[in-house]
Amino acid sequence: MDFEKNAYIAIGKNIRKYRQERGISQEKLSELLNANSKFVGHVERFERYISLKKLIQISEILCVSLSSLVEMN
Repeated sequence: MDFEKNAYIAIGKNIRKYRQERGISQEKLSELLNANSKFVGHVERFERYISLKKLIQISEILCVSLSSLVEMN
């Protein structure tokens, strides 16, 4: 796999981790982002790319730093 794909996979996993820790459903987070109800699920499964704007919004909604969402393990 290439670096870019690995980065987006890590972002999806991190979003899922922090979203679940806060007890927010995929549908609710999508709603808070004014996105399609399946948007977060697609991002978490790397079926869709996410923009920096949406990533910043997610970090604000989940109260985590942007760097926490993009961290690759």
